[in-house]
Amino acid sequence: MTQTTTLAARAHGDLASMTGKVALVTGGGTGIGRAAALGFARKGAQVVLAARRAAELQQVAAEVAELGGVAEVIVTDLQDPDAVVSLVERTVARFGRLDAAFNNAGVASFSLIDQQELAEFDRVMSTNVRGVWWLLKHEVATMRAAGQGGSIVNTSSIAATGGTAGLSIYAASKAALDAMTRVLALELGGDGIRINNVSPGMTLTPMNEGMPAPMLDAIAAHTALKRLAQPEDVGDVAVWLCSEGARYVTGQSILVDGGFNIPGAR
Repeated sequence: MTQTTTLAARAHGDLASMTGKVALVTGGGTGIGRAAALGFARKGAQVVLAARRAAELQQVAAEVAELGGVAEVIVTDLQDPDAVVSLVERTVARFGRLDAAFNNAGVASFSLIDQQELAEFDRVMSTNVRGVWWLLKHEVATMRAAGQGGSIVNTSSIAATGGTAGLSIYAASKAALDAMTRVLALELGGDGIRINNVSPGMTLTPMNEGMPAPMLDAIAAHTALKRLAQPEDVGDVAVWLCSEGARYVTGQSILVDGGFNIPGAR
């Protein structure tokens, strides 16, 4: 197929379509992961839902089914290396392929450094950095073996490039993902595998429940759009990054923050 023919086909097709594709979503039971899983299903993908809590995953799987889609639930803890390997193997065993992965699962941490303990550092890093790195290793191996390329998206954060007191551990874990993504884009591009990050601002998810309303209002006021993000605002970007519409985007950490960082991170 010539380049002209390819461009013509794209012009008449749905570049956002994921029909026939298989997408893996970690942290798929709530928040941004749930929103992305439903987004993948709406675009025609078969979805693998992974997280630590089965009940939440089953609920999302039921929502996927209501959309006419197919979802597989695989309970997984990213801190367990064997469980991560099993997750990828079971995905391929169930659907025969892996085209897209949204590595969204992560844990938060908020405390000043003189209040932190080594166990807290290890907990965050073992999930947000080591767990994602180990998952990436096996997702990449699977995509390379299939020889059909693929797209991987990780969830980073505006904390990776900004500065907020109390986020030293969490920010470091997300900055590691930004660096890892840049390097892997160079390693994987020749295989047709793209890798990017979404970097959300404050998003109304269960992870942020309980934050004082005045603090949330202040953050919203600092954004250009004068509101906080809904999970779908971020999940839809992750789905797009895995689609043909983002075919020339790789190695990027894309801010999805409503313009929060324009006047300077807080």
